[in-house]
Amino acid sequence: MQLLGTIVNTAAIIGGTLIGFILRKGIPERMNKTIMQGLALGIMVLGLSEGIKSTNPIIVFGCVVLGGILGEFIGIEKRLEDFGHQFQKLLKNKGGNVAQAFVTTSLIFCIGAMAIMGPIQSGLQNDHTTLYAKSIIDGVSAIIFSSTLGIGVILSGISVFLYQGSITLLASVIKPLLSDPVIREMSAIGGVLIFGIGINMLDIVKIRLGNLLPAVFLPIILYMIHPFS
Repeated sequence: MQLLGTIVNTAAIIGGTLIGFILRKGIPERMNKTIMQGLALGIMVLGLSEGIKSTNPIIVFGCVVLGGILGEFIGIEKRLEDFGHQFQKLLKNKGGNVAQAFVTTSLIFCIGAMAIMGPIQSGLQNDHTTLYAKSIIDGVSAIIFSSTLGIGVILSGISVFLYQGSITLLASVIKPLLSDPVIREMSAIGGVLIFGIGINMLDIVKIRLGNLLPAVFLPIILYMIHPFS
């Protein structure tokens, strides 16, 4: 079953979110804030570690600029937030900042080499090993994030299912486009966005990271126009 790895990954996020949300009730507000700040710092370090893997910073800068223009034109951030706000209304505002939790964790769970190569292995070889490993990481992360950000983390399971599921089903088509250099630069751009998540969580400045999402996929187009190493 090609989608088994993605289904397990989605279930791990949902299960982790529910566990974390239950545990959240016993965490004092002051401790919650400290944990959130610690998570933000950790996320920024993670973003930096991914970002420095780029061997061609010009590609990263160019894709971020072009991706930001495209994302602003489409209005991705607003659409994601609207989706989160609709879900929050169903919860009668009892689930924390659902839109923030949804956008933040969707970016974290969907960006990175494992989120690309895992679905490809599932689609081409019916090998779910990478996605099983990712499921453990995402499940534990979901517990932590939902204990601080709230129930909105559960919506990132939808993002993961649609994103990784699409890659799995299209694996035979997109594999030739995803060479090691392309994946490296996509991961580096993703690292920039992950670093931005930490900035948003610390309330340093509000970055519309959703509108920068197209930047992650632009290296594919650049490689088709002019291969890079």
